[in-house]
Amino acid sequence: MLEAFEIFRRLPHRFPMLMVDRVIELEPGKKAVGVKCVSVNEPFFSGHYPGRPIMPGVLILEAMAQVGGLALAPDGAAQTRVPLFAAVEKAKFRRLVVPGDQLRIVSEVVRSRGTMAKIQSVATVDEVVVAEAGLLFTWTELAESNEAAG
Repeated sequence: MLEAFEIFRRLPHRFPMLMVDRVIELEPGKKAVGVKCVSVNEPFFSGHYPGRPIMPGVLILEAMAQVGGLALAPDGAAQTRVPLFAAVEKAKFRRLVVPGDQLRIVSEVVRSRGTMAKIQSVATVDEVVVAEAGLLFTWTELAESNEAAG
């Protein structure tokens, strides 16, 4: 299980773009199961249907990609490169995600070779599928991603 500080160490994201609160299962290079608690205080809810707040699908995909990135990352050793979300295949949104929901995201590595990787990811709320997609990643050097952000 990974708590917040370990997630910070493994992902370059920070508030408001960090979409993973906890990782409850991790098999490096194979699978990760993460949790996102959806709060009414999320900054995107003030502008995304304020009368009936709905979590944007693109942010659900981002949460799925972050859990996928954790599944891809090697365990333990200091990271010199990070997976970058590169493409989406066959994304399907099946149910609305609203404040109070808890997203449970399962991301499994389908293939990882060289500089490319593919993840299959499914997000559920109360065991009901809300979204699913194939996610493609490419690897970049950590210093490169930090320079681009600065």
